[in-house]
Amino acid sequence: MAKPPRIVAELGRPETPDETAARKAESSRVHRESQNTRNLVAALIVTIAVVIVVILAVPRGAPPEREPIDVAAVAEGVSAAEDRAIVAPDAPDGWQVNVAAIEGDGPRAWTIVYADDTWFLRVAQGFDADAAWPTRVLSGASVDGTVTIDGVTWDRYEIDDPSRAGNVSVALATQAGPDTVMVYGKADDETIEKAAAVVAPEVLRLREEAE
Repeated sequence: MAKPPRIVAELGRPETPDETAARKAESSRVHRESQNTRNLVAALIVTIAVVIVVILAVPRGAPPEREPIDVAAVAEGVSAAEDRAIVAPDAPDGWQVNVAAIEGDGPRAWTIVYADDTWFLRVAQGFDADAAWPTRVLSGASVDGTVTIDGVTWDRYEIDDPSRAGNVSVALATQAGPDTVMVYGKADDETIEKAAAVVAPEVLRLREEAE
């Protein structure tokens, strides 16, 4: 005996073949969408896990410290190449040397840069530099008196607008034979005078060698 068609409660009667087909199609669609959502969530979880593994695998820690610059060794090479005496002061304890090289043109200058987190100073020896060279370097700053430090008399420059002078707020300059030696940068008076004191013996040596 054939089983009577199932009565659907919502319809109050048996489904027609078309209604059955539509119901099954809708059920399949909902199932597929559910599967797609689960697959998407699973893929996202896998991606996040891979990112976490990569992050954890990257070595951490501070970058290696840069090798300190041996000013004396660099100066010796530059002196030989330029066939002239150059200043090579020893940095005061705790001062970091960031640069020791020939810079610029008209004139070229042997330059040493000292710096820390709050200040920087450049010691520059302008080769055969004329008297106006410091004013050009300092964007027009003029001499505002002199100061004598360890036997060397320096011109002190007045810098009204440090932003126009490369963020330089203090500057000293003096002749050393045919060259002009400058000490300049962003620092307080005590720091620049300390740098000038370190450079003074080198300036006196250049003067003696030029006689």
